[in-house]
Amino acid sequence: MNEIKESNQSIHPPLGDGGIWFPACKTHDVPANGGVCVKYKNDQIALFHFTRRDEWYATQNMCPHRQQMALSRGMLGSQNGEPKIACPFHKKTFSLATGECLSGDECSIKTYPVKVEHDVVFIGMQPPAPKGEEETIQCNDNHSTNFYG
Repeated sequence: MNEIKESNQSIHPPLGDGGIWFPACKTHDVPANGGVCVKYKNDQIALFHFTRRDEWYATQNMCPHRQQMALSRGMLGSQNGEPKIACPFHKKTFSLATGECLSGDECSIKTYPVKVEHDVVFIGMQPPAPKGEEETIQCNDNHSTNFYG
């Protein structure tokens, strides 16, 4: 897991609503057609380099089905042209573009914008939602997770 040191400085223009781009890692730190877990403050983020599509994606690392921090170790693939990640434990699949569950469940995962500049991978982070405004998503088996932001 790549640890990200906290910084009050952003070397890139902020995202809307006070968000920032933070340097997650170098491009060579992420395996081809695979993922890594990046920690930013209290968040674990799964970062993927889908080399077959020449695309980068970032999602929450926690699978909402069993609340396991595992998506970064999942299998990348496509479903009807949609890039997806399959949880390594129970094979639930999620769109890397939208976070929607492609396995038919009503839960979804949070996605983050990604950009690459000079071999550095940046992930866009929004400020956390105010207390009480978190979105809670429940999967079909009554496991739930909170999403902030």
